Amino acid sequence: MDSTTALAADAQLIRAIQGGDERALSQLYRLHWPMVSHFVLQNSGTEDDARDVYQEGVMVFYEKVREGSLELSCQIKTYLYAVCRRLWLKRLTTKSRLHGVRLLDDDDYGPYLNTGAEDDLHEAEERDRRFATMSEALTHLGEPCRSLLEGFYLLDKSMQDLTAEHGYTNADTAKTQKYKCLTRLKKLFFASYKEA
Repeated sequence: MDSTTALAADAQLIRAIQGGDERALSQLYRLHWPMVSHFVLQNSGTEDDARDVYQEGVMVFYEKVREGSLELSCQIKTYLYAVCRRLWLKRLTTKSRLHGVRLLDDDDYGPYLNTGAEDDLHEAEERDRRFATMSEALTHLGEPCRSLLEGFYLLDKSMQDLTAEHGYTNADTAKTQKYKCLTRLKKLFFASYKEA
């Protein structure tokens, strides 16, 4: 398949994913799995390692496509390879297994690794870190603040509903309490976020 045909097929696949076509995601998964599996297996990994890395790489790609922020300057397979390669290198480094390991395909893929995937992966990791920090901050916030903020921001409950639920005298009192809770949550979040 020449690059023009591949780019046209990639564009069609991206449109299908944007449209919510589950078959397109399955097709994407099947298309590029062998390449990533081969890379991980050739670089001190197992079949399970390859599956984990590929799943995570596909999710980075999928989220970028669904939110409309993917700026693809290469073929999908090159992008996925770069993301999965970075993920695997990070895991190898974490496991301290990188010492003495030469990546077998660096010479073949070196020129194609500048795809923007590194930035997208970093952004996804940073978003995950913020979500984890916020979840931890919510856990430490305690009641009634946690249920008040979750009710308003996550469950879209009205101030009147929250006033009745929490036994406040009126909606203004509930708003004031929500503001105080939000201020405490921000302090907890930023204190934890700076430490991480």
